[in-house]
Amino acid sequence: MGIKNYLIEGVSGTGKTSVCKELQQRGYHAINGDRELAYQGDPETGERTDGVMHEHHIWHVDKVKALVASHDETVTFFCGGSRNFSKFIDLFDGVFILEVDLDTLNRRLDKRPEDEWGGKKMEREFIARLHRTKEDIPKNGIIIDATAPIERVADEIIRQIEKHKQ
Repeated sequence: MGIKNYLIEGVSGTGKTSVCKELQQRGYHAINGDRELAYQGDPETGERTDGVMHEHHIWHVDKVKALVASHDETVTFFCGGSRNFSKFIDLFDGVFILEVDLDTLNRRLDKRPEDEWGGKKMEREFIARLHRTKEDIPKNGIIIDATAPIERVADEIIRQIEKHKQ
């Protein structure tokens, strides 16, 4: 949807939704992929699956492609996690990976209600493993320290974009 398109990724609890809201409040076009693009499906085929499983949390590839192809906005941020990001990551002008230390991650997950992803003990243990292994996030993104207040995290993302324009 933007002339420049950026993916903001990270494990659950790193602040993707909060960054999305902050960017929207600043007037940027930001899409909450977890709410607007995600569904439960097979990461390889895209076919819908029953039940809710982390590894089946994927984005509609055709929707991502259509949004990227539209140049209605100067910049668009796609915020959220997807197990099929390899199907569309090459469409982005840049990727930002939000990272926090394990203590910060656990404090954030402790605040989640049990009916939200990361609210149950088993889910938290799984998220802690993903935090440790980094197995579910893109490898070549720009790392952003997301332990800072959300305003500073957004500032750093914008600074990185401006830096790469030059």
